[in-house]
Amino acid sequence: MGMPNDVTIREATADDGPACAAIYAHYIEHTTATFEEVAPGADEMATRIANARVRHTWLVVERDGEVVGYAYGGPFKTRAAYRYSCEVSVYLDVAARGGGLGRSLYAALLARLEALGFRMACGGVTLPNDASVALHRAMGFEPVGTYRRIGWKHGEWRDVAWFQKALGGAGPPRD
Repeated sequence: MGMPNDVTIREATADDGPACAAIYAHYIEHTTATFEEVAPGADEMATRIANARVRHTWLVVERDGEVVGYAYGGPFKTRAAYRYSCEVSVYLDVAARGGGLGRSLYAALLARLEALGFRMACGGVTLPNDASVALHRAMGFEPVGTYRRIGWKHGEWRDVAWFQKALGGAGPPRD
């Protein structure tokens, strides 16, 4: 999948904290895509970026030099046996949705995580969210189950569908 010439995907830095915080705030305040209820500030996002980059990765997508989206990987669970699996998320500025940037960003994220030695990517999608379900399916994620009434947001119980995608080979992981 090619990207337009005016689009760049790169590793995030602390300087991307304000842009990522602004993008994420919309999802916290106006959607159920995340179960966070208070939008983190720029400094907190910079800390999250730094933490993700220790073992996983955090990428941003820029259009004409402006950050319009981000994606990151993080631990799936803390137990040692899960160390080759990760949880992934992608968020785009509302104005940047629907043009293929989510797919490009997710593809770059998954390739980077695979290169880092991860072998399974997992993503949770609060239902209903047809766009996110479609993105996960388009990226080759398989649905593996749904947690029913697992989160309370905006005055209602919410279900979360889980998707996973194998990364790399099926053989033993490399340390």
